[in-house]
Amino acid sequence: MAKLVVCNIMSLDGFYAAADGNPLVLPMDAAFDAYNLERIQAAGSLLLGADSYRMFMGFWPAQADNPEASPVNQEFGGIYGRIEVSVVSDSLTDEDIAPWADRTTVVKRAEAEGWVKELKQRAGGDIVTFGSRITWNALLRAGLVDELHLVVGAKALGEGTPIFTQPVEGFTVEEVRRLDGSDNVLLRYARIG
Repeated sequence: MAKLVVCNIMSLDGFYAAADGNPLVLPMDAAFDAYNLERIQAAGSLLLGADSYRMFMGFWPAQADNPEASPVNQEFGGIYGRIEVSVVSDSLTDEDIAPWADRTTVVKRAEAEGWVKELKQRAGGDIVTFGSRITWNALLRAGLVDELHLVVGAKALGEGTPIFTQPVEGFTVEEVRRLDGSDNVLLRYARIG
């Protein structure tokens, strides 16, 4: 059975993004990119919310052939260009997904829990979520998130969008690791039972 793995960066004080909604204020360095590459290499599919889908698909596939991108980002972009993606959205249109329609499945919010349960039964690798805070928090509340991979950046924002939308229980620490060449720390939690 596949695991649903959430991978996100957060500030020291628990924020997902700045007060204006911008997550790019967090220290997304080369070590962060390398860790995300590890996760997408272990993935059988991606699960994203609509905003993250638009942002990531508009950027990552093009990095595969970008001579100015790092080798890590080129490889990440190459995988993004071919991996199966499920998007939880009530607003995406056929036009939004047109460039990637052959490997994108749009799932209505009301059907997301059932879709994830089905995907866990058939996926050949982890189901990985990057960004997509609203989507994965709803699935966390439903008990469907198996692992949380939180990269804590060495920066406090003071205010912003909290990473969690509700209290979280039922997880145990699996790994604590300082990312190589970085002040970012990986905290990896697994659901108990």
